[in-house]
Amino acid sequence: MSPMKLKVPANIQSLIPYPPGKPIEELEREYGITGSIKLASNENGLGPSPKALAAIAAALTKLHRYPDGSNYYLATRLAEKLGVAPAELVFGNGSNEVIELLIAAFLAPGDEVITSQPTFLVYHTMVQAKGGVNRVVPLKKLAPAEVLTSTTGGAPLGVVHDLTAILAQITDRTRLIFLDNPNNPTGTIFGRDEFEAFLAQVPEQVIVVLDEAYVDFVAHAQRIDVRHYLAGPVAVVGLRTFSKAYGLAGLRVGYGIMNAELAGYLHRVRQPFNVNLPAQVGALAALDDDDFYRQTLAHTGAGIAWLTKEIQGLGCQVFDTHTNFFLIDVGGDGRAFYEKLLRLGVIVRPMSAYGYPGYIRITVGTEAENQRLVKAMAQVLAEV
Repeated sequence: MSPMKLKVPANIQSLIPYPPGKPIEELEREYGITGSIKLASNENGLGPSPKALAAIAAALTKLHRYPDGSNYYLATRLAEKLGVAPAELVFGNGSNEVIELLIAAFLAPGDEVITSQPTFLVYHTMVQAKGGVNRVVPLKKLAPAEVLTSTTGGAPLGVVHDLTAILAQITDRTRLIFLDNPNNPTGTIFGRDEFEAFLAQVPEQVIVVLDEAYVDFVAHAQRIDVRHYLAGPVAVVGLRTFSKAYGLAGLRVGYGIMNAELAGYLHRVRQPFNVNLPAQVGALAALDDDDFYRQTLAHTGAGIAWLTKEIQGLGCQVFDTHTNFFLIDVGGDGRAFYEKLLRLGVIVRPMSAYGYPGYIRITVGTEAENQRLVKAMAQVLAEV
């Protein structure tokens, strides 16, 4: 077949697709293994919210109906829980879609978006796909005394958003600034005082987006409450998801918190039925599954603390983290380390795509999975 003679814009031709992980079944077939465990995608090791499962099962007879395009019941309940107005919420097919909606609504070709490196890779690809310009600022390295320490006892290592350098990159073409806080893949955060000092210097035409996908795992005293900034002169958007703490990653439902004017523009560019019926029903039920939520936070905190101690005991270093994952410095080729773990049936995330070739990223699993990970890491390290 001859190549198609398509006129593809240069910004699309040069895009590198997001690198998804292979399904567990395909990895097992490829490597000739069985009974593998996946600790690569920052999913909830306890599974989904039981209340969400029950609500979804009860709703399956309604799959012939279109979902509610306004997310009315979910928006009403979430707004009540957050203390905001339903008009200040925008839902998406995961928080990924809300990122895409922000870029679609406010970015014209040639406009600029400031992000960090490393960070969530989707920011860069969506900006490029829209014809925008990525201005990328490297994370800054923290001294041990500067690290906002978590309660998990992680090692005093860390890199975080360089807010001063980001301010220096703002031009009259800047439209959006994306700050994932906690950062993915480092798990580090910046504090409220730093954020407010930063916000005071941002021009009013720029939208500041706090991607808080992992905010549930941050201690309350260290969180930045986006609700305090919704009426401020600079537009601030908070992004959150049901994928992590509520265990609903497979349903793809996330949301943005923003002032109603911003939300109105996003509704102009979103698809009318962008959150499916099971996702709406499951998320609504999960909101009130307080027992599962508390269990998730307790399990994650205990897992991070145990894994940190055990992995440090193997001679590796880890980043202190405010999430359900952390980085591990394996002291060598992270990709090769990942491949060796795969052959032992343990799936983790190599970090070369994020600029950390000597690191892997680990998600907290069940107790049995965590123990298997440590055992597999010890075996790989013994072979070096």
